[in-house]
Amino acid sequence: MTKLLEINHIQTLCFAKGFSPARLNVATSPFRISRRGGGGYCSNACIPYRLKFTCYATLSAVVKEQASDFSGKEAALLVDELRSNFNSGRTKSYEWRISQLQNIARMIDEKEKCITEALYQDLSKPELEAFLAEISNTKSSCMLAIKELKNWMAPETVKTSVTTFPSSAQIVSEPLGVVLVISAWNFPFLLSVEPVIGAIAAGNAVVLKPSEIAPAASSLLAKLFSEYLDNTTIRVIEGGVPETTALLDQKWDKIFFTGGARVARIIMAAAARNLTPVVLELGGKCPALVDSDVNLQVAARRIIAGKWACNSGQACIGVDYVITTKDFASKLIDALKTELETFFGQNALESKDLSRIVNSFHFKRLESMLKENGVANKIVHGGRITEDKL
Repeated sequence: MTKLLEINHIQTLCFAKGFSPARLNVATSPFRISRRGGGGYCSNACIPYRLKFTCYATLSAVVKEQASDFSGKEAALLVDELRSNFNSGRTKSYEWRISQLQNIARMIDEKEKCITEALYQDLSKPELEAFLAEISNTKSSCMLAIKELKNWMAPETVKTSVTTFPSSAQIVSEPLGVVLVISAWNFPFLLSVEPVIGAIAAGNAVVLKPSEIAPAASSLLAKLFSEYLDNTTIRVIEGGVPETTALLDQKWDKIFFTGGARVARIIMAAAARNLTPVVLELGGKCPALVDSDVNLQVAARRIIAGKWACNSGQACIGVDYVITTKDFASKLIDALKTELETFFGQNALESKDLSRIVNSFHFKRLESMLKENGVANKIVHGGRITEDKL
């Protein structure tokens, strides 16, 4: 299952009944957030790999899939176990929710180096980019949830109509139950843990299915969740198409997916069988409109920061195309060329400040775009290709 996963500036999830986005402001369900935005090596001490792979000096992990040992029967047993534990009321208390959130915050602090290493192995993310784009954002969301949890759980008194006088009324937020989070490969830590933070804050049991396209991060998440979180109510299931299919065959109380439209149709069709509510965050295009009276250097740097410095464009905040006036276009191109060299040097392929394309499949997809008629002869800067530095 190929997931072309992206991230939107604003994302709204709802894992609990009755929560109002107007009065809640947080990273994920049931809350809202605005997102702003070498050599390789393996570290067995940090990441116990369930899938066998090979690491080269400057290559990302190359996954060798093993036969799936997670069947539909096992998926059903897993969901039954989590639902039983949820129905016992275990996840509804403030004490349970706050303890799990605090454990996530502690996990991020104690395992920051391991998280950074996993992101480097999957995407060659530089340490600073990994911290700013994934680790710090996730930690901020977790700390906000810890700070505001009591307020979010408190009943909200609302007015009643004269026809029900002398009644009173409250909105009481209740967790939905057992939720499934299918996360992304382009920000494999951030987009895995943030939805889980929301699900926990809302009092749900949760299963996380990380993307198999980022195997190092997936394996690390499975290890860390088993060490830091309550395994009777929070689980990680690794794998590819067979595991995802087995999970989608089950009845969930909410499914959250970030990715592309093709996979989203499969997920929505599976959810429809049980009338399961679904959140599908499918990304979109991201143009940049540049007027002729802007500060040219600032505009060029911001475009570069959003396109190349952010995961090598593997994010929906990466600029897809630029709209400007015909007379100003050449000036903007010259500014972009100058600032690209300032950011990444004259030989960007050797830059340690630039992430790499996630795998060969996506590399060849992008390579084919460069070779299309009408494109290859219009490249004004860069354009060199080397697959041995993914």
